[in-house]
Amino acid sequence: MHGIVQIAGVADRAEATMLAEAGVEQIGFPLRLPVHREDIAAQDAAQIIRLLPPPASGVLITYLNKAEEILDLCKEIGARKVQLHGGISIAEIVKLKFLDSDLTVIKSLIVDDNNLAELESSVAAFGPHCDAFITDTYDPATGACGATGKTHDWDISRRLVDLSLRPVMLAGGLNPENVRKAIAHVRPAGVDAHTGVEGPDGRKDAALVGAFVREARAAFHNSSR
Repeated sequence: MHGIVQIAGVADRAEATMLAEAGVEQIGFPLRLPVHREDIAAQDAAQIIRLLPPPASGVLITYLNKAEEILDLCKEIGARKVQLHGGISIAEIVKLKFLDSDLTVIKSLIVDDNNLAELESSVAAFGPHCDAFITDTYDPATGACGATGKTHDWDISRRLVDLSLRPVMLAGGLNPENVRKAIAHVRPAGVDAHTGVEGPDGRKDAALVGAFVREARAAFHNSSR
């Protein structure tokens, strides 16, 4: 995993097609959320994922924390990658990988004030059992652990990138204006945007998506030299 561009949250098939045509490799589908409203229903996500043109693929983003429930939802929508937010135990991730060893499991690392030591411990503990991490921003006002539209201290994410034996993606308030700087600073394996590429109507904006992909690609190219 290197140079991955992921965008989360789509309203319909047309929006997902636009993302894929813009060069987005991973399209995130947030489902079973305790805080945010779901963008679409699971059955609609399944139809979209089934029709995504390669190399684009669907990623289930969920707060579910039981292996069987996570795997059932992955099967329901046809996702072969899952991004886990919220509190999930190592034992449940181990169980999830035992039930489906080919499922790509991305564990979130939620950056809050002064929790670097906790995140370092999580990297060490979860690293042997997941395939990748993604850092994101905690919003104390809403309790959301992602899709907050807020950046966090990139020094923390850089520290986790340096520490982790697994790829680390970066999320949290990324947009076309800051993604190049973010990649240069953090050196992540991939980047994720949600609200940062949306227009005033809350839908993904083709111009913003295109600019985000171009800026990210340029930054990944520079960081690999």
